[in-house]
Amino acid sequence: MKVVILAGGFGTRFAEATSRIPKPMIEIGGKPILWHIMKHYSSYGFNEFIICLGYKAHVIKEYFLQYAYSTPSITVNMTEAHPTITVLDKRVEPWKITLLDTGDQAMTGGRLKKAVDYVEEDTFLATYGDGLSNVNIPQLLSYHQSHGKLATLTAVQPEGRFGSLAISPDNTITSFEEKPLGDHHWINGGFFVLNKHIFDAVQDEQTIFESDILPELAKNHELMSFKHTGFWKPMDMLKDQQALEAIWNKGHAPWKTWG
Repeated sequence: MKVVILAGGFGTRFAEATSRIPKPMIEIGGKPILWHIMKHYSSYGFNEFIICLGYKAHVIKEYFLQYAYSTPSITVNMTEAHPTITVLDKRVEPWKITLLDTGDQAMTGGRLKKAVDYVEEDTFLATYGDGLSNVNIPQLLSYHQSHGKLATLTAVQPEGRFGSLAISPDNTITSFEEKPLGDHHWINGGFFVLNKHIFDAVQDEQTIFESDILPELAKNHELMSFKHTGFWKPMDMLKDQQALEAIWNKGHAPWKTWG
């Protein structure tokens, strides 16, 4: 089953970094966040990726073209007319990656539609190239298959901006809670299962998946939520990257579902 990753935005909140590289190439623990997302899917056996590129597409293309040869040990045979390279380190990923250049100006729905010719099955997985989670992908897929609707959205409760107080009727403060999740509100967590009919809803490359397609699906009762209460964190700003880096450096990153 294909995994479509939207990785073409400008990442304007990372202006200093994204003047050089696209946002999905910003690193966590020495690897692009895009790599972490792909490793998460791969840990569940989903190894065929369609990456919808846009801004600085060449950076992502070059990364994957060089990926196999960036391993510690290779043999370069220059004795033949056409030199060959053998990768000696067998830690190469079992990935098949289609890199689609969807243009700098396309919106999320337009980028998604560019993948239509490369998605053979009726159902496919989709996500963004800038958020990490430990969502169980097989459970998400199984839930989608159980209800028969066109789309399933992973719903999450983000970390609150502030801590909260528990106050008794006599105004005594009884406890503190550091940044509780979501204040009971659920938001779009960005891990989707979609039916191919979703492509029919895209009018042109300026169609926005989040504001044009998802509300229409909801109105037609074709959008279901898969509630995920585990780890989820987007990388919207520099402080998010720093927080994810700190979690990774502690050695127990929740999204590291691979061995």
